[in-house]
Amino acid sequence: MRPVSIWQRSPWGLLLCLLCSSCLGSPSPSTAPEKRAGSQGLRFRLAGFPRKPFEGRVEIQRAGEWGTICDDDFTLQAAHVLCRELGFTEATGWTHSAKYGPGTGRIWLDNLSCSGTEQSVTECASRGWGNSDCTHDEDAGVICKDQRLPGFSDSNVIETRVRLKGGAHPGEGRVEVLKASTWGTICDRKWDLQAASVVCRELGFGSAREALSGARMGQGMGAIHLSEVRCSGQEPSLWKCPHKNITAEDCSHSQDAGVRCNLPYTGVETKIRLSGGRSQHEGRVEVQIGGPGSLRWGLICGDDWGTLEAMVVCRQLGLGYANHGLQETWYWDSGNITEVVMSGVRCTGSELSLDQCAHHGTHIACKRTGTRFTAGVICSETASDLLLHSALVQETAYIEDRPLHMLYCAAEENCLARSARSANWPYGHRRLLRFSSQIHNLGRADFRPKAGRHSWVWHECHGHYHSMDIFTHYDILTPNGTKVAEGHKASFCLEDTECQEDVSKRYECANFGEQGITVGCWDLYRHDIDCQWIDITDVKPGNYILQVVINPNFEVAESDFTNNAMKCNCKYDGHRIWVHNCHIGDAFSEEANRKFERYPGQTSNQVI
Repeated sequence: MRPVSIWQRSPWGLLLCLLCSSCLGSPSPSTAPEKRAGSQGLRFRLAGFPRKPFEGRVEIQRAGEWGTICDDDFTLQAAHVLCRELGFTEATGWTHSAKYGPGTGRIWLDNLSCSGTEQSVTECASRGWGNSDCTHDEDAGVICKDQRLPGFSDSNVIETRVRLKGGAHPGEGRVEVLKASTWGTICDRKWDLQAASVVCRELGFGSAREALSGARMGQGMGAIHLSEVRCSGQEPSLWKCPHKNITAEDCSHSQDAGVRCNLPYTGVETKIRLSGGRSQHEGRVEVQIGGPGSLRWGLICGDDWGTLEAMVVCRQLGLGYANHGLQETWYWDSGNITEVVMSGVRCTGSELSLDQCAHHGTHIACKRTGTRFTAGVICSETASDLLLHSALVQETAYIEDRPLHMLYCAAEENCLARSARSANWPYGHRRLLRFSSQIHNLGRADFRPKAGRHSWVWHECHGHYHSMDIFTHYDILTPNGTKVAEGHKASFCLEDTECQEDVSKRYECANFGEQGITVGCWDLYRHDIDCQWIDITDVKPGNYILQVVINPNFEVAESDFTNNAMKCNCKYDGHRIWVHNCHIGDAFSEEANRKFERYPGQTSNQVI
């Protein structure tokens, strides 16, 4: 008889890394519990789809071979033990019946019985290693508390040294690999379905449906780590496949390899639909609620509905990315559906199902009532992807003491700290941290301002149009994340400054021209441009973090928001400033990512 799972609901995400830990001791082939100091020789990881880093199908590596655990007799106590093996403090739930998709290879444990206090899974009773009468349709999973054990460090983690970027749907994207703490792409020479299948399985999906060449999932930036990868298809990791280390002249990013993986059927697309739009890619969002025999469709309150929420809807429906998240949909006929059944929806953008986002639950509260103020989306198969050239910030950073009489326009555009308002104009000066920012579009669609030119605002002082209120945030943070100074860049001249050799410029903002950044081009804000600074007049000497966030309010949809922020260490002695170790947020270890995500630097527009 199949056990009843206590799992009720867990958030889904696209962070498809494999988290694993190794402990001390040795595995026991016996079915009887045997006291051990730990699990030396065993490795553990979470896999499957869809999931977040602290949940998934449990996989164990024994004797060099990865396998799964059968759900027969599985309990929360066993989940506690396994979560500790994985480096988490405890379990909050578990799943049965291959909730995260069926695994492959051996089923290492069956009828696993733990009290929950064991230091290692080897101390729990079972049928014995590799002795099972189950199929992979019975693979067990765990949901761990997102809290690490004290002393757990990255040295205990087997890194996914592989990730997908730029895909419109889960399980597809440009393949990137981690080498020497740097993410890079793979050249498509000899790239085939066998190699693609290794990538898909390594990320917890099924086999590959398609091996993509010619940068079909967008061009990467920076290093190209591998070329001529040759896999049999059975390797546990892409790094186990024979390959050629790349040299600068071997490949270009126009040859970046990608994959499309086979995904298990989840049925999430049946719980949501669009109505009233001009095509299947747009419309008012309708969700299905209720239980068996009482299912009904309803609308979503448009309050605070935005790009991140729209991205989840488009992904859930298999329609790619969100072009727009709409708070008013009066121009789309909703037919006979008039009841609002969901409100207060707030998403991170990584969820695969709208009901995994935070919302008000059964209590509906809308500031603006009526069907005209309900949520809608416009989806697209392609999206832009902005990336800041972090090295240029580091190379160009310097301090300037600028006279106040030269800063009237900057003051008008609120580009100075608040204390400048009480300065003795036009006498005195402000101390500015200046640097250049070069912003590349690596996506598969041009980056365009959300607002049409009819609503752009003319600024007489600088003599240009603003197409976005805030395009970039600049922050100075203390090491613990407290903001001590802030700047911002309005998109007064969003254009193609330079492009790759085979790409033509399309946007030039002079003379009320179109604004945007073409795929394969970049926009350069030089250090000597007004407002390209942070006013640090009131900042005391010390060690700080310089943070730059592009598109901070998510006004324009992108295929990947995780690479929109850059951080640098900086030291200020009261006279000079040293900026070093500039990096994009997700380029470092899991612990660095956790610290990075804690300080997004986009919660306040107040100038300090």
